[in-house]
Amino acid sequence: MQNNEILKVLFIGDIVGKSGRQIIKTLLSKLIEKYNVELVIANGENAAGGFGLTEKVAEELFSYGIDIITTGNHVWDKKEVIPYIAKESRILRPINYPEGVPGVGSVVFKTKKNKLVGIINASGRIFMNTLDCPFRVTKKEVERIKNQTKLILIDFHAEATSEKIAFAMYLDGKVSAVIGTHTHVQTADERILPQGTAYITDVGMTGPEYSVIGFREDEVIEKFLYHLPKKFEVSAKPSILSAVYLEIDLQSGKSLKIERFMLKQN
Repeated sequence: MQNNEILKVLFIGDIVGKSGRQIIKTLLSKLIEKYNVELVIANGENAAGGFGLTEKVAEELFSYGIDIITTGNHVWDKKEVIPYIAKESRILRPINYPEGVPGVGSVVFKTKKNKLVGIINASGRIFMNTLDCPFRVTKKEVERIKNQTKLILIDFHAEATSEKIAFAMYLDGKVSAVIGTHTHVQTADERILPQGTAYITDVGMTGPEYSVIGFREDEVIEKFLYHLPKKFEVSAKPSILSAVYLEIDLQSGKSLKIERFMLKQN
Protein backbone atom coordinates (compact mmCIF):
# COMPACT_ATOMS: atom_id res chain seq x y z
CA MET A 1 0.00 0.00 0.00
CA GLN A 2 1.37 3.42 -0.97
CA ASN A 3 1.82 6.14 1.65
CA ASN A 4 -0.73 8.35 -0.11
CA GLU A 5 -3.36 5.72 0.74
CA ILE A 6 -2.57 5.95 4.45
CA LEU A 7 -3.23 8.65 7.02
CA LYS A 8 -0.40 8.89 9.55
CA VAL A 9 -1.41 10.32 12.92
CA LEU A 10 0.40 11.16 16.14
CA PHE A 11 -1.74 11.36 19.28
CA ILE A 12 0.05 12.85 22.31
CA GLY A 13 -1.05 12.11 25.87
CA ASP A 14 -2.13 14.69 28.44
CA ILE A 15 0.33 17.62 28.44
CA VAL A 16 1.05 18.79 32.00
CA GLY A 17 2.39 22.28 32.65
CA LYS A 18 5.48 24.05 31.38
CA SER A 19 7.69 20.95 31.48
CA GLY A 20 5.21 19.09 29.31
CA ARG A 21 5.14 21.94 26.82
CA GLN A 22 8.94 22.10 26.79
CA ILE A 23 9.39 18.49 25.73
CA ILE A 24 6.80 19.05 22.98
CA LYS A 25 8.89 21.99 21.78
CA THR A 26 12.04 19.86 21.85
CA LEU A 27 10.81 16.61 20.30
CA LEU A 28 7.65 17.12 18.26
CA SER A 29 9.23 18.30 15.02
CA LYS A 30 11.59 15.31 15.11
CA LEU A 31 8.68 12.91 15.60
CA ILE A 32 6.72 14.48 12.75
CA GLU A 33 9.73 14.01 10.49
CA LYS A 34 10.48 10.47 11.70
CA TYR A 35 6.96 9.15 11.15
CA ASN A 36 6.05 11.48 8.27
CA VAL A 37 3.01 12.48 10.30
CA GLU A 38 0.18 14.37 8.65
CA LEU A 39 -2.00 15.03 11.70
CA VAL A 40 -1.01 15.75 15.32
CA ILE A 41 -3.59 15.63 18.11
CA ALA A 42 -2.79 16.28 21.77
CA ASN A 43 -4.79 16.44 24.97
CA GLY A 44 -4.01 19.83 26.49
CA GLU A 45 -6.44 20.22 29.38
CA ASN A 46 -3.59 20.38 31.93
CA ALA A 47 -1.14 22.36 29.82
CA ALA A 48 -1.46 25.66 31.73
CA GLY A 49 0.10 25.22 35.15
CA GLY A 50 -1.26 21.69 35.48
CA PHE A 51 -4.91 22.74 35.49
CA GLY A 52 -6.75 24.00 32.44
CA LEU A 53 -5.73 25.84 29.30
CA THR A 54 -5.28 29.46 28.24
CA GLU A 55 -5.23 31.15 24.86
CA LYS A 56 -1.50 31.89 25.20
CA VAL A 57 -0.65 28.27 26.04
CA ALA A 58 -2.87 26.92 23.27
CA GLU A 59 -1.25 29.17 20.68
CA GLU A 60 2.16 28.05 21.94
CA LEU A 61 1.20 24.40 21.39
CA PHE A 62 -0.17 25.13 17.92
CA SER A 63 3.13 26.83 17.05
CA TYR A 64 5.03 23.61 17.84
CA GLY A 65 3.03 21.65 15.26
CA ILE A 66 -0.04 20.39 17.12
CA ASP A 67 -3.12 20.58 14.87
CA ILE A 68 -5.95 19.77 17.29
CA ILE A 69 -6.10 20.11 21.09
CA THR A 70 -8.55 17.91 22.97
CA THR A 71 -9.50 18.37 26.62
CA GLY A 72 -11.61 16.86 29.39
CA ASN A 73 -12.88 17.57 32.88
CA HIS A 74 -10.28 20.31 33.56
CA VAL A 75 -11.14 22.27 30.43
CA TRP A 76 -12.80 25.11 32.36
CA ASP A 77 -10.22 25.45 35.18
CA LYS A 78 -8.88 28.65 33.66
CA LYS A 79 -12.03 30.73 33.22
CA GLU A 80 -10.37 33.12 30.78
CA VAL A 81 -10.23 30.34 28.18
CA ILE A 82 -14.02 30.27 27.75
CA PRO A 83 -14.32 33.05 25.12
CA TYR A 84 -11.32 31.60 23.27
CA ILE A 85 -12.79 28.10 23.13
CA ALA A 86 -16.05 29.60 21.90
CA LYS A 87 -14.31 30.84 18.74
CA GLU A 88 -11.41 28.37 18.23
CA SER A 89 -12.57 25.16 16.52
CA ARG A 90 -9.12 23.56 16.84
CA ILE A 91 -9.77 23.16 20.58
CA LEU A 92 -12.36 20.57 21.51
CA ARG A 93 -14.25 20.16 24.77
CA PRO A 94 -16.19 16.95 25.52
CA ILE A 95 -19.11 16.63 23.13
CA ASN A 96 -21.44 15.30 25.82
CA TYR A 97 -21.63 18.58 27.72
CA PRO A 98 -25.17 20.00 27.74
CA GLU A 99 -26.43 22.01 24.81
CA GLY A 100 -25.44 25.66 25.09
CA VAL A 101 -21.96 25.10 26.56
CA PRO A 102 -19.33 27.16 24.68
CA GLY A 103 -17.10 25.48 22.14
CA VAL A 104 -17.44 22.34 20.05
CA GLY A 105 -16.98 18.65 20.79
CA SER A 106 -15.99 17.62 17.29
CA VAL A 107 -14.41 18.97 14.13
CA VAL A 108 -13.79 17.81 10.58
CA PHE A 109 -10.22 18.91 10.00
CA LYS A 110 -8.48 19.23 6.63
CA THR A 111 -4.87 18.07 6.81
CA LYS A 112 -1.94 19.60 4.98
CA LYS A 113 -2.50 17.00 2.24
CA ASN A 114 -6.20 17.85 2.02
CA LYS A 115 -7.54 14.77 3.79
CA LEU A 116 -10.71 15.27 5.84
CA VAL A 117 -10.50 13.76 9.33
CA GLY A 118 -13.20 13.81 11.96
CA ILE A 119 -12.00 14.26 15.55
CA ILE A 120 -14.37 13.83 18.48
CA ASN A 121 -13.73 14.52 22.18
CA ALA A 122 -15.95 12.73 24.71
CA SER A 123 -15.93 12.37 28.49
CA GLY A 124 -16.69 9.29 30.54
CA ARG A 125 -19.12 9.33 33.47
CA ILE A 126 -17.77 6.76 35.96
CA PHE A 127 -15.93 8.65 38.75
CA MET A 128 -16.33 11.78 36.59
CA ASN A 129 -18.78 14.66 36.24
CA THR A 130 -22.27 13.52 35.29
CA LEU A 131 -22.70 14.53 31.66
CA ASP A 132 -24.86 13.25 28.83
CA CYS A 133 -24.34 9.63 27.77
CA PRO A 134 -21.02 9.51 25.86
CA PHE A 135 -22.05 6.33 24.04
CA ARG A 136 -25.26 7.71 22.51
CA VAL A 137 -24.02 11.25 21.93
CA THR A 138 -20.80 10.10 20.25
CA LYS A 139 -22.50 7.51 18.05
CA LYS A 140 -24.91 10.15 16.78
CA GLU A 141 -22.00 12.46 15.95
CA VAL A 142 -20.11 9.64 14.22
CA GLU A 143 -23.11 9.03 11.97
CA ARG A 144 -23.20 12.74 11.08
CA ILE A 145 -19.46 12.93 10.33
CA LYS A 146 -19.61 9.77 8.19
CA ASN A 147 -21.33 11.87 5.53
CA GLN A 148 -18.04 13.77 5.12
CA THR A 149 -15.30 11.25 5.89
CA LYS A 150 -14.59 7.68 7.01
CA LEU A 151 -11.56 8.83 8.98
CA ILE A 152 -12.73 9.44 12.55
CA LEU A 153 -10.64 9.54 15.74
CA ILE A 154 -11.96 9.87 19.29
CA ASP A 155 -10.30 11.08 22.47
CA PHE A 156 -12.28 9.33 25.22
CA HIS A 157 -11.36 11.15 28.42
CA ALA A 158 -12.40 8.75 31.16
CA GLU A 159 -11.32 7.20 34.46
CA ALA A 160 -12.67 3.65 34.45
CA THR A 161 -10.94 1.05 32.29
CA SER A 162 -14.20 -0.87 31.89
CA GLU A 163 -16.00 2.18 30.52
CA LYS A 164 -13.19 2.88 28.06
CA ILE A 165 -13.08 -0.69 26.74
CA ALA A 166 -16.87 -0.90 26.45
CA PHE A 167 -16.96 2.44 24.62
CA ALA A 168 -14.35 1.27 22.10
CA MET A 169 -16.13 -2.02 21.49
CA TYR A 170 -19.43 -0.17 21.05
CA LEU A 171 -17.82 1.87 18.26
CA ASP A 172 -15.59 -0.85 16.78
CA GLY A 173 -15.75 -0.66 12.99
CA LYS A 174 -17.55 2.69 13.09
CA VAL A 175 -14.48 4.82 13.83
CA SER A 176 -10.78 4.61 13.04
CA ALA A 177 -9.49 4.91 16.61
CA VAL A 178 -10.56 5.35 20.22
CA ILE A 179 -7.69 6.78 22.27
CA GLY A 180 -8.11 6.92 26.05
CA THR A 181 -6.86 9.86 28.09
CA HIS A 182 -7.20 11.22 31.66
CA THR A 183 -5.30 8.85 33.99
CA HIS A 184 -1.83 10.07 32.88
CA VAL A 185 -0.51 6.48 33.03
CA GLN A 186 0.24 4.80 29.72
CA THR A 187 -1.30 1.34 29.39
CA ALA A 188 0.18 -1.61 27.52
CA ASP A 189 -3.02 -2.77 25.80
CA GLU A 190 -2.80 -1.04 22.43
CA ARG A 191 -4.43 -3.13 19.74
CA ILE A 192 -6.68 -3.11 16.69
CA LEU A 193 -10.14 -4.41 17.54
CA PRO A 194 -11.83 -7.06 15.33
CA GLN A 195 -13.68 -4.55 13.12
CA GLY A 196 -10.66 -2.29 12.54
CA THR A 197 -10.75 0.32 15.32
CA ALA A 198 -7.39 1.09 16.97
CA TYR A 199 -7.57 1.26 20.75
CA ILE A 200 -5.52 2.00 23.86
CA THR A 201 -6.98 2.48 27.34
CA ASP A 202 -4.71 5.42 28.10
CA VAL A 203 -2.06 7.04 25.95
CA GLY A 204 -0.31 8.41 29.06
CA MET A 205 1.13 11.75 30.11
CA THR A 206 3.50 14.28 28.62
CA GLY A 207 5.08 15.90 31.65
CA PRO A 208 7.42 15.30 34.60
CA GLU A 209 8.45 11.63 34.77
CA TYR A 210 9.28 11.48 38.49
CA SER A 211 6.02 12.84 39.82
CA VAL A 212 2.52 11.77 40.80
CA ILE A 213 0.68 12.12 37.47
CA GLY A 214 2.66 15.32 36.84
CA PHE A 215 2.59 16.92 40.27
CA ARG A 216 5.22 17.20 43.01
CA GLU A 217 5.37 13.89 44.81
CA ASP A 218 5.91 15.41 48.29
CA GLU A 219 2.74 17.49 48.06
CA VAL A 220 0.60 14.60 46.85
CA ILE A 221 1.98 12.26 49.53
CA GLU A 222 1.20 14.87 52.19
CA LYS A 223 -2.38 15.05 50.92
CA PHE A 224 -2.76 11.27 51.20
CA LEU A 225 -1.27 11.25 54.69
CA TYR A 226 -3.22 14.10 56.27
CA HIS A 227 -6.29 14.69 54.05
CA LEU A 228 -5.92 18.45 54.39
CA PRO A 229 -6.56 20.94 51.57
CA LYS A 230 -3.48 21.24 49.41
CA LYS A 231 -2.68 23.08 46.23
CA PHE A 232 -0.57 20.90 43.94
CA GLU A 233 2.26 22.27 41.82
CA VAL A 234 3.62 20.73 38.65
CA SER A 235 6.94 18.99 39.27
CA ALA A 236 10.04 20.59 37.80
CA LYS A 237 11.66 17.20 37.10
CA PRO A 238 12.63 16.16 33.51
CA SER A 239 9.71 15.12 31.35
CA ILE A 240 8.53 12.19 29.30
CA LEU A 241 6.48 12.38 26.11
CA SER A 242 3.81 9.67 25.83
CA ALA A 243 2.06 9.11 22.52
CA VAL A 244 0.69 6.66 19.99
CA TYR A 245 1.40 6.54 16.28
CA LEU A 246 -1.44 5.42 14.00
CA GLU A 247 -1.70 4.36 10.38
CA ILE A 248 -5.21 4.43 8.93
CA ASP A 249 -6.41 3.13 5.57
CA LEU A 250 -7.99 5.96 3.59
CA GLN A 251 -10.46 3.79 1.69
CA SER A 252 -11.98 1.87 4.60
CA GLY A 253 -11.23 4.19 7.51
CA LYS A 254 -9.90 1.20 9.43
CA SER A 255 -6.63 1.29 11.34
CA LEU A 256 -3.67 -0.71 10.11
CA LYS A 257 -1.25 0.04 12.92
CA ILE A 258 -1.05 1.45 16.44
CA GLU A 259 2.31 1.89 18.16
CA ARG A 260 2.73 3.35 21.62
CA PHE A 261 5.93 4.93 22.85
CA MET A 262 7.32 6.97 25.72
CA LEU A 263 10.32 9.23 25.18
CA LYS A 264 12.49 10.83 27.85
CA GLN A 265 13.91 14.30 27.74
CA ASN A 266 17.68 14.29 27.32
